[in-house]
Amino acid sequence: MDAIEVQGLTKKFGSYTAVDNISFNVPKGKIFGFLGPNGSGKSTTIRMLCGVITPTDGSAKILGYDVTKNVSKIKQNIGYMSQKFSLYEDLTVSENLDFYAGIYGLTTKQRKERKSGIIAMAGLVGRENVLTKNLSGGWKQRLALGCALIHKPKILILDEPTAGVDPVSRRVFWQMIFTLAKQGITILVTTHYMDEAQSCDNIAFIFNSKLIALGTPTELIEREHVSNLEDVFIRYVEKSTNQKIQSSFEDLKFLTGEEMT
Repeated sequence: MDAIEVQGLTKKFGSYTAVDNISFNVPKGKIFGFLGPNGSGKSTTIRMLCGVITPTDGSAKILGYDVTKNVSKIKQNIGYMSQKFSLYEDLTVSENLDFYAGIYGLTTKQRKERKSGIIAMAGLVGRENVLTKNLSGGWKQRLALGCALIHKPKILILDEPTAGVDPVSRRVFWQMIFTLAKQGITILVTTHYMDEAQSCDNIAFIFNSKLIALGTPTELIEREHVSNLEDVFIRYVEKSTNQKIQSSFEDLKFLTGEEMT
């Protein structure tokens, strides 16, 4: 049994189809990249997998639990982190961890042990009493990851977790992700950074609510005979829209009164 099983998943809002008949599986302990432009259906898919919204059609299972029938079980087994971090700015690092520990019903002993491990893993030692609003984006990112992990989830869902943080923080964050995957945690991550996607075990491209490609980074690059994942994505978008993506400076003629060369 795979950690995540999606079959014909569809979500409609009235006449608008946000996710259209997508299917994919994520093996346990693997990093799965879910890629696509804004508005393509990534976040809607994640909300269905987390049990937040109900699919219009199709099915999805998390560790064998149906997303429409076993929502409480699913929430116990997943950790979720978004680019907004979902932290309380007026609480300290320690207080944020205490808050999330309380939500998941951890005992005093569990909370103490897990807080200590998370603070060490995230490099937050010495910052326990710092107000969250005074942390940099990179430190907030690490704290948010810690809050998502405090109940020891078996699956971690990350929705554009590195948006807006500096390259060093991105590198440190991904080192943490690799460590978690080696410990057996399954990770589904959405990202716009192709270098991050390259680090995933498997990736899926979604565009205009439809899944347009699925495979390992190497497989997709070789399949399209290009040199990198960005070119793969551009190639798929061009095929889906029947339009060539190209840059044109023709509309900038008014700046100089001359044709751009």
